[in-house]
Amino acid sequence: MPRPRVYDPDAVLDAAESLAVQSGPASVTVRALGAAVGVSNGALYHSFGSRAGLLGQVWLRAGRRFLTLQRELVDAAGQGPDAIAAAAGAPVIFAERHPTSARLLLQIRRQQVLGPDLPKELAEQVQALEKQLVDLMIELSTSTWGRRDRAAVDTVTTCIVDLPTAILLHRNRLANTTARDHLAAAVDAVLKVGPTPRSIPTLPRTEGIS
Repeated sequence: MPRPRVYDPDAVLDAAESLAVQSGPASVTVRALGAAVGVSNGALYHSFGSRAGLLGQVWLRAGRRFLTLQRELVDAAGQGPDAIAAAAGAPVIFAERHPTSARLLLQIRRQQVLGPDLPKELAEQVQALEKQLVDLMIELSTSTWGRRDRAAVDTVTTCIVDLPTAILLHRNRLANTTARDHLAAAVDAVLKVGPTPRSIPTLPRTEGIS
């Protein structure tokens, strides 16, 4: 009896990732991947369970790569504004180190990759990644302003999510050095303003004072 062919699951994820960014997530089918990597459909179903499970693992791998890199950049920068600026610049470094993963994660709508039939186990892993990002934003807020309230965390979100998305991602300018400078300047401006001050109790009005 012939021995089953041994293959590298990462090679399948690589092929699926490339196909998704080149032709769109809808083009990623088990049959197409089997032909691309020379593996039977049955072997792919055995390893990944379903097409939705395979796409989920592709997205999760890219997400983990990004958050790992972002954490490395933050740790290297230290604490405070420098760490927030480093986190904001993570998409640029990510695109340089993992260009295909960056295109999948940053330039394709998540709903196109993670459909409603995503297996529960993978959906829980997606939620865990989202929590990891939120925890990082709380950490950055605390180290910069000694605050973890909504206004402070929203300011970090503006710097590391909203501004990179608006300046770099929406117009596909990750490789544009001027756009990178615009991002750095915008982040610096937001940090100089800082979060909304904590609310100050309103003094009671005194009637009849001229």
